[in-house]
Amino acid sequence: MKKGLKINYSLFLLTSFVLMITSSCRKDEENPTITDLDGNVYKTIIIGTQVWMAENLKTTQYNDGTPIPSIIGDALWTAQTKPAYSWYNDDVAYKAIYGAFYNWYAVNTNNLCPTGWHVPTDAEFNTLEQYLGVPEENINDWGWRGTDEGSMMKNKTGWDDDGNGTNSSGFSARPGGYRQYTSGSTYGAGVLTYFWSSSESSSSEAWYRRLDGSDNRIYKATTSKKGGKYVRCLQNSI
Repeated sequence: MKKGLKINYSLFLLTSFVLMITSSCRKDEENPTITDLDGNVYKTIIIGTQVWMAENLKTTQYNDGTPIPSIIGDALWTAQTKPAYSWYNDDVAYKAIYGAFYNWYAVNTNNLCPTGWHVPTDAEFNTLEQYLGVPEENINDWGWRGTDEGSMMKNKTGWDDDGNGTNSSGFSARPGGYRQYTSGSTYGAGVLTYFWSSSESSSSEAWYRRLDGSDNRIYKATTSKKGGKYVRCLQNSI
């Protein structure tokens, strides 16, 4: 190999390495991680004008360091009318993949998410869904809305019976099920998932979102504040 070619080839390798590092840094800057007081580290994702956690919240303390009450047992959960959290099947082994269930009373403290983040309102979920493609005229409808926006939010793996999504949004929703407010039991792992909004609809109910493996749309409705659902935090507007 000629000397000039050696120099050019070395320069090519150096340039490629610099570009690779620069690209990686830019990606990290665009999608930084966020850490809660428990030390849990969460990936984030930019979707439209919003910055979301790309994982479910799993903290056991509020952002001021106060512990969140842990409730174990179906009967105790359904009787609870104050803030609480639990794991699927009351088994902490589910923490890493699904995060924690919270009742809406914990959401309503406004201290659940890390500082600088908050539980999204119903209107902020609407903003996300409209960006993904739910028509404006259907955005406030009750029930299933849109076409494939749910698939865009569902993870590519983990959903049973060919229920995986495209995850083109990066939201990476996993099928962690929910905790019933009537029986206190946990159901639906592998099949569906629920997310609380911070918006109440009455003194006893609040708005939520649901994704199913058997449907590619997004479900919107209200339910008892006693129910156990997951939380995705949204970064505060700057």
